[in-house]
Amino acid sequence: MALNGGYTYREHLGQRAEGQRLAPYLAAHYPHSTPQEWQARLARGEVTLDQRPSSGAETLRAGQQLVWQRPPWHEEDAPLHFSLLHEDAALVAVSKPSGLPTLPGGGFLEHTLLHLVRADFPGASPLHRLGRGTSGVVLFARTPEAASHLARAWREQQVGKFYLALAQGRPAQDHYDIGAAIGPVPHPRLGEVYAASPNGKPSRSLATVLERREQSSLVEVDIRTGRPHQIRIHLAVIGHPLVGDPLYAPGGLPLAHLPGLPGDGGYWLHAHRLTFRHPVSGEAIELEAMPPPVLSRNA
Repeated sequence: MALNGGYTYREHLGQRAEGQRLAPYLAAHYPHSTPQEWQARLARGEVTLDQRPSSGAETLRAGQQLVWQRPPWHEEDAPLHFSLLHEDAALVAVSKPSGLPTLPGGGFLEHTLLHLVRADFPGASPLHRLGRGTSGVVLFARTPEAASHLARAWREQQVGKFYLALAQGRPAQDHYDIGAAIGPVPHPRLGEVYAASPNGKPSRSLATVLERREQSSLVEVDIRTGRPHQIRIHLAVIGHPLVGDPLYAPGGLPLAHLPGLPGDGGYWLHAHRLTFRHPVSGEAIELEAMPPPVLSRNA
């Protein structure tokens, strides 16, 4: 555990805040903390409204500036390193280790890939994210033009995304075209979580079995859409969840008994290859991150 430097959260209030009292507004719109916790922060002077310390009783108006100056806190340990795969004036690509969050959230701020990369490449902006437990290629833009170009390429499915996964069991087929829709379903601890759902958004993954082992299989997955936890859900849909996945059961729904949280680790998933056209030169780029030994053939 390490103490970070704290963080300043800012919100420019819109119409949804008009006429509300500050303390109930904070509790309703930032429910990660209880009303009592918000009141304690107000009492300590951590919250300001238009640069003035707030009691919580203020009536809000659209256009005001709300600020919470969060004091330093201890962050959970994480592997604080990455490998550089590619660097030029427009792009940076790195290989992220499993266990390191890509972006701030869930109590992480400085123990994130974004913080580490920006220490070397100020202003770099991630074009996608990997789950904390997932390792492999993460691409950053260094200019607004590169970010805009590649964001469009991502939307138009012009970026190839290939993953390696260790799945439970020995699939009967060598190839699977998985199209289960993904959307929110009930979760006993979170309220809801993404999983296979007939009411979800269309999703597609192409899975190829590379190697069958005694009780598991090495699978390459080409994702054609980018839904949350797509590979974990889709491999579970075909009856082969990731080895060690604490959340998803065969069928693509949360485990019936004490399902874990989306950020929990224990599974093996690696963003192995990323292919795209360079936003400036138009050159075909293929980036590859070395997988961990367990996700290599003949492991």
